[in-house]
Amino acid sequence: MTVGSTGAFSVSQINRYIKTLLDGDETLNEIVVRGETSNYKIYPSGHHYFTLKDAEGSLKCVMFKGSAETLSFRPTDGMQILAQGRISVYPRDGVYQLYCTRLIPDGEGALTQAFEELKRRLAEEGLFDASHKKPLPPYPMKIALVTSPAGAAVRDMIRIFKRRWPIAEIVIAPARVQGEEAPAEIAAVIRFLNRHFPVDLMIVGRGGGSLEDLWAFNDERVARAIFASRIPVISAVGHEPDVLISDFAADVRASTPSHAAELASPDAAEMIAWIGKAKSRILLGQKRYLESLGTVLKNRAAALKSPQRAIEERRLRLDQTGARILELTNRRVGDARKALAMRAGALDALSPLKVLGRGYSIVTAPDGAALRDARELKPGDMLTVRPARGKAQCKVESVEE
Repeated sequence: MTVGSTGAFSVSQINRYIKTLLDGDETLNEIVVRGETSNYKIYPSGHHYFTLKDAEGSLKCVMFKGSAETLSFRPTDGMQILAQGRISVYPRDGVYQLYCTRLIPDGEGALTQAFEELKRRLAEEGLFDASHKKPLPPYPMKIALVTSPAGAAVRDMIRIFKRRWPIAEIVIAPARVQGEEAPAEIAAVIRFLNRHFPVDLMIVGRGGGSLEDLWAFNDERVARAIFASRIPVISAVGHEPDVLISDFAADVRASTPSHAAELASPDAAEMIAWIGKAKSRILLGQKRYLESLGTVLKNRAAALKSPQRAIEERRLRLDQTGARILELTNRRVGDARKALAMRAGALDALSPLKVLGRGYSIVTAPDGAALRDARELKPGDMLTVRPARGKAQCKVESVEE
């Protein structure tokens, strides 16, 4: 280190020198620090700034956006965590701090807290809503297994598929299912299948293990990839008691990988038995139809052998029909006669001859019109008087109003 012209060091020289010392220390270049978080802040840039503290001291920490995107939980103040990274100096401020590349909840209790926090946040976004769940295809012909190709789970699933649904094509989509790189690989395989290698159904999972072993399936990246998948997804991680974030995001949760294989495949033996029963029902129906058709044909053949009987039956039906027609005709004629008599009586009551029969006469003027007003006459006019019988000619002597 070179001394300045006045025999003193500048602030920036000291800061850079200290940074060189710290950066050259192998212990500080890769270190894990345990502590409690405080003043945790996420800046718009995506960088995370916080402080780790214990009962006797504190340490400033920063986690840049690229590393923060791999977090499987949302850190908050007061959490006990393990922070992995390197110790260095920020020369501008002369402050040493931990540059974090990874944060891990400290202990199973912290893992449970991180699980509940992520579950709550994704649920609020709607990733677990039943309305987004896709039905499983009843007869999938191509099934992808997103898991470790070396695990026992993949062998169990293949064995079940060969027994239950041997006609399906099983595609092994390899991915690490444990460790820091596992979540990114699982999410990448799910996206790849959707974009470039579509299948009818995919099973995402692994066999059992500790909570830390299964933690890759509690990762936000895996949950979002499952939610975005257009291909139906069965989540099959661990054993029955194990419930992970991927189970909530998937379309169907299976208690184990073997259970997932059973859910994904119809039982070929059951289908063959069902087809056999259906075939028997069809054959029985055809037999009964042919028997009924044979009975009809026999009856018609018998009728053809004895035409006289058919003719007699038709004559009988013809006589019955004629009798019904005659009965209806007589009934209508009788009704018409009654109606005619009623109308003739009404007309007779209105006839002027009836009026003349009661002693009245009709007087007509010389022009033949009925006389209604005496003022139309004058002495000497000739009138015709028509009583009920005959008529008489009369001469007007005088007219009185």
